[in-house]
Amino acid sequence: MVVIGSDHGGYKLKEEVKKYLEEAGIEYEDVGAYSEESVNYPDFAVKVAEKIQNKTAETGILICRSGIGMSIVANKFKGVRATPCYNETTAKYSRMHNNANVLGLGADYISVNEAICIVRMFLATQFEGGRHSERVNLISEIENKNMK
Repeated sequence: MVVIGSDHGGYKLKEEVKKYLEEAGIEYEDVGAYSEESVNYPDFAVKVAEKIQNKTAETGILICRSGIGMSIVANKFKGVRATPCYNETTAKYSRMHNNANVLGLGADYISVNEAICIVRMFLATQFEGGRHSERVNLISEIENKNMK
C-alpha cells in the first residue's frame, strides 16, 4: 500500500502519478491536497508520515514544488526515512542503501515522465541489506535517542 500526498504546488503531478499507480495496479491512498488551492505542505506530509509510522502504509510519496520541505517534515517521525529524489539513480540508491520508505518529488524540477520513472524505480527497488543494515540500524538508534 502506497500513501500519497501533495500540497497545491504538487497537486497536478500527484494526479499524474496516481494515474500511473492505477495503471500499474498498485494500491494507494490519496491524503490530499485535492486541488490547486493554497494549503500548508506540512499538513499533508504529516498525514503521509503518520501512515508510515503506524504501518498502515508501507511506502509514501510526497509531492511539493521541491520535494524538500515535505521530506523534512516527514523525517520528524520516528521510523520514517524520507528522501527527495530527482532521478532514477537517487531513487534506486535511496532504497537499496538507505531503506527509504518515503519518496519526495519536486514538481517544479521534474517532468511527468521523469516522475513516473522515479516512482517506478523507487517502488521496484528493495533494500539491499548487508553492510547497509548496520547503517540503517544506526539511524534507528539515533531516532531512539533523540526522538522522545
